[in-house]
Amino acid sequence: MPLTDRDRAILDFERTWWSQPGSKAAAIQSQIGVSPARYYQILAGLISSAEAAAYDPLVVRRLRKLQRNRRRARIEGGRIAQPPGR
Repeated sequence: MPLTDRDRAILDFERTWWSQPGSKAAAIQSQIGVSPARYYQILAGLISSAEAAAYDPLVVRRLRKLQRNRRRARIEGGRIAQPPGR
């Protein structure tokens, strides 16, 4: 499925958001027009698409790597937090 204008705007925003003044949440709300929670839901779906990877491979690879690292930390954190003998 081809990327929508909103999808491209989200990927473009992820490439440059840190260079803008103010908080990321405020910028998401004003520039993209969705809540930060909805933004991250859309972004999570986007980075799994081949179309997004073709549109902006560097941003998608960076975000996929962050996602893998966070997932790995949660999994490893769960193993450490379990009491011995379980």
